[in-house]
This record gives sequence, structure tokens and C-alpha cells, in this order.
Amino acid sequence: MRALLLPVKDLNNAKKRLMGVLTPEERFGLAEAMLEDTIRAVRGVALAEKIFVVTNYEPAMRVARENGWEILREERQISESHSVDAASRICEARGVTALLRLPLDLPLIQSSDIDELFAVECQAPSLVIVPSRDGTGTNAMLRTPPTLFPSHFGNGSFAKHLAEAENANARVIVRRNPRLEMDVDDEADLRALFEHDLTATQAGRWLRQNGVEARYRPQAAKAAMFFTGL
Repeated sequence: MRALLLPVKDLNNAKKRLMGVLTPEERFGLAEAMLEDTIRAVRGVALAEKIFVVTNYEPAMRVARENGWEILREERQISESHSVDAASRICEARGVTALLRLPLDLPLIQSSDIDELFAVECQAPSLVIVPSRDGTGTNAMLRTPPTLFPSHFGNGSFAKHLAEAENANARVIVRRNPRLEMDVDDEADLRALFEHDLTATQAGRWLRQNGVEARYRPQAAKAAMFFTGL
């Protein structure tokens, strides 16, 4: 059985690397909008036989219940790596043979991006991995089996996960996908995000409606005002 795992932390504490760039309220709003984009994409996935949400964040549990996804409730959140690895052990015990972990801050993600990862032909032991935009982080990781090696999310995680896979004698498949690689952790990511078409995303709407787009794309904001006659 192939399954999808969404680790969701308390969004009130999200995006700390954007401190000094966005207010606490703005960081929460952006994180919430990107979570909505991720949920939209996950709803349309065809190749995941099961979807798990590991969290203690009540709004995420509510969304999981509404969509019929299984909740792995945490008593407390230590780190994303700890959450993912604990959830992976539970999933494997329940018959999951391959588990795809996705982060919540991929505003450009589409259902087809997720299905393309599940469609990769690979036997155990194997790793299908998508790096972050700068090539240092891990933006998607499909492990077969789910507990193939420990997680190391954070700085330099991509290289650490490749090393772990090598030590496990696993086949490694690196997939490049600009939408999956575009996460938002810091100001450089935020600037890079505005190079994309955000029209169909909740994150794009939130950034525009709350004035963040105008700060980073002043020319675009001026043009919009001109054409609307403001």
C-alpha cells in the first residue's frame, strides 16, 4: 500500500525564518494559505491509497476528518523529523509499504505533481526525493519501506537523506519539479515565489489582499492600480 503523510505543526509557530520580514499575524496567514493550497492538491490525488495527517493542531485535524483522512494525533511536537519518523513506524505497522512525506509550504503544488511521484517504478529499498529550490533541503520524500532510514529535516537535509539512502543500499531517484521545489522558508524564497504565476493559489490571493505583494512587487501593484483606475 502506498500512502501520503502530511505532518502539520501549530501554524501559530510557523515560518520563524520570516521574522523581521512578516509580522506574526502575517506569518500565520501565509502559512494557513499555503496549507490550503497543499490540501487542495492532496484532495485531487489519485494514486495514494491512504492519507495520514500527523499533528496536534486542531484545524488540521478538522480538515482531516472532513476529507476522511486518518489522523495520527501527537501528544506534543518535538520536531518534524521526530513526527515523521514516529508516524512512519505506525504506517508501516498498518501495512503501508511506501510513504510519501510532503511539507505544507508548497503553494504551487498540483495533484499531478504528487501522483507523478507515486507513479515512479521502484522496488524496496528505494528513495524518491525532490530537493528544495536551492538544492539543500528536502521538499518531498518517498521511502520504500517507510522506515528505510531516519529523517533529518532542516539545514542540509537533502545531502543527509542521500547519505542515509546510500548507507541503506537503497536505489535513489532524484526528481526535479519547479512547483515542488518552491517552498517558502525565508525572504529569498518569498521573493522567488513572486516570479511565478500565483493567480490560482490561495497563497497568491492572501499575499495580494494583505499588501505583501505590493511590498515585493511594487511595479506590479502600480500596474494593477492603473488598470483598475484606483
